[in-house]
Amino acid sequence: MNADLDTYRDELRSWLAANLEPAPVGGSTLLRGQIHYTVEGIAEERKIQKRIFEGGYSGITLPTEYGGQGLSAAHQQVFNEEAIKYRLPNFGVAGGTTHGVVLNTMLAHASPEFLARHVPKILSGEHLWVQFFSEPGAGSDLAGVLTRADRDGDRWILNGSKIWSSGAYYADYGMCLARTDWDVPKHRGLTWFAVRCDAPGVTVDPIKEINGDIEFCQEFFDDVELTDDDMIGGLNDGWNVARTMLVHERGGTTGPSSMPRAAVRETKRRLAPDLVKLAREHGRAEEPVARQLIAKAHTNDYVARQLAGRVMGMLRAGAKNGAGLAAYMKLSQGMFGAERARIGVELGGAPALVWEPGDLTGQATAITYLNGRVMAIAGGTNQMQRNGISEQVLGLPREPSFDAGKPFREVLRDAKNWSGSV
Repeated sequence: MNADLDTYRDELRSWLAANLEPAPVGGSTLLRGQIHYTVEGIAEERKIQKRIFEGGYSGITLPTEYGGQGLSAAHQQVFNEEAIKYRLPNFGVAGGTTHGVVLNTMLAHASPEFLARHVPKILSGEHLWVQFFSEPGAGSDLAGVLTRADRDGDRWILNGSKIWSSGAYYADYGMCLARTDWDVPKHRGLTWFAVRCDAPGVTVDPIKEINGDIEFCQEFFDDVELTDDDMIGGLNDGWNVARTMLVHERGGTTGPSSMPRAAVRETKRRLAPDLVKLAREHGRAEEPVARQLIAKAHTNDYVARQLAGRVMGMLRAGAKNGAGLAAYMKLSQGMFGAERARIGVELGGAPALVWEPGDLTGQATAITYLNGRVMAIAGGTNQMQRNGISEQVLGLPREPSFDAGKPFREVLRDAKNWSGSV
């Protein structure tokens, strides 16, 4: 195996040098809202992804029947180590959703025919996917979605609305959760469908955010035609599929990797380097209060890494209640991210809120603060993560529910007539 990996590494080095541009000096970490992704810009990124796919380095660990290479995780790690020196495609949040969440969920639940149609186009960069999951009236209670798919002969007719779909304005497909049976309890009448973002009857509206970007979108579906071939997983088995998706969305991905990516440089022994740099630039590196804030952020960083490592180890070992375990990681991101963003502003002071042109440190600190609550809400609020941990991992009693076991049609009827009295 080592000899095989050595040969693979040598061939890879030659291919990278001949086909990809060097990475920008000093790295190119981009924050949400620091760059606006355009359809034209994404088209250029697709060209890079296609080149990598045609070179045989996309979907390194995925099955060959779906366009992957069928190689080991060790081969993927070799790519990660070597590719750190080169510019890889950047599809924004939609890229992470496509390759980290949607594709892994498909691989677990979609039919071989569905995978053969769609996976190669994902690996080649031709198709980007987003989640059509949350709704204006169904965020924390995801099983309460009202978007409906009604059978009409050999077709399904989709109507409703979704929201918070990151990057939908430049994506190609959405993985959409719809209600297909109203006469069973709400968790049992759901089905996932593949929906083209440019299909007749689909409208995608970007939403302006506090950081100035329009990453989030709302979608409206008006008599969108689908077929059984668009189904992901079994009819009315949508909640089972959703639980798999939630594991990946919360950072618990243990499946095969599809997206070529550079290895993350090891920084765990360095003391919160971005915050140390910020304090030095503002002459506060020797202040006791500033040093205490940096130490707190460093401690939180370390705890989050150790927690993630332990949870990932449990998931790889086949632990039950994957969605509940992954909620620990999601909750730590939601808590520590906001705290770290606040510390940055405390260290930076006024220049972290109103910065001079060209002051990238001030800009990054301000944008980080504006994004500080993203992970406390997106992908499930902190409160929902705590509910999942308490019920699914710790075995504590569930909160009282008035709709458990009732047909969803009756739940809606009763809610409409509810007076608030017991």
